[in-house]
Amino acid sequence: MATAAAMVGVLAPAAGADPLPGGLGPCLGSSCPPSWNDPNNGPVVGFDSNINVFVGGDFLVREAAAEAEGKVVTLGEFDMNKRAGVSQIYNVGIAGVGSRVPPPDGSDYLTTGGDVTIADGQRLLAEEGEHSGRVAYAGELTGTVSPATAPRFDEDAAAPFTQLRPQLTEASQCYAYDGDEHREATGTWQQVGDVMTFTGDGTSAIQIFDVDVDLESEAGGNTGFVFNGIPAGATVLVNVYGSTRSVATFMGSFPNEGLRENLLWNFPDATDLSLTGPAQFEGSVLVGQPTSSTVLSMSGTNGRFYTAGSLTHTSQGQSGGQEIHAYPFDGDLPSCTP
Repeated sequence: MATAAAMVGVLAPAAGADPLPGGLGPCLGSSCPPSWNDPNNGPVVGFDSNINVFVGGDFLVREAAAEAEGKVVTLGEFDMNKRAGVSQIYNVGIAGVGSRVPPPDGSDYLTTGGDVTIADGQRLLAEEGEHSGRVAYAGELTGTVSPATAPRFDEDAAAPFTQLRPQLTEASQCYAYDGDEHREATGTWQQVGDVMTFTGDGTSAIQIFDVDVDLESEAGGNTGFVFNGIPAGATVLVNVYGSTRSVATFMGSFPNEGLRENLLWNFPDATDLSLTGPAQFEGSVLVGQPTSSTVLSMSGTNGRFYTAGSLTHTSQGQSGGQEIHAYPFDGDLPSCTP
């Protein structure tokens, strides 16, 4: 599997580096784990108060998608309507397999600015064993949420998060553009067969790649990713340009500690984004367009997932069990302060 990465060189200082807007990205709270394990089904190892999934529009659960780990915020509605013949449960906040770092017990696992609608015979689950959270909603609640103590009506539930949507749009544009031009890249990439190789300059603290194609194989199938020439501790920013984009990958975990937590896939232009493949897609995702529609059917994602638009978490064909796993983004990004 083509998933290797090489860390080399000594970091050059980052000129004008900032975190993600609104405090997004890192683990927050006094119970963050000292390190982050690969997805597993072991005991809970810590708690994270930060948002793992932000959706500026609506969050739809379809087909056989299984769970979204970490704190989830959607400014629109949360609508769950899975297909017959698969598990009729969707886990939110705490996942059976993942980083095993849920939000703190009793906190809002899911916050919605609109309705929460669960199809008949299905169940939204915000608990596991002794751990459980709340489901805060500003609209109407239809369907079953467990535990029974989880639902919490609050007409202002999403109010603290509304500014994140324009902030993420602005940040996504800033990371990708310098004025009207693409932000200058520090590295290069090459697509050969079913491998995309990203080669950094070996020194820059922010390694920037300019990609104007779909992230898939030359034949349009699944691809692997290789990162070379990336200094230890560097942020990797992959700007993927284009209004319609697809990611299809069999990528697994990276062999280099820390790369996952410092990798951001940025889609500044996409209004139609498809993420597919039998992958544990490593790194965080930012989709900047507020009118965008992202369809996520990958086996798993390991990182923050922030979209200013809408998100459909679903599955392809007869597959099932698609999961969003909670991992922080700790990188420094280009400064967006005037």
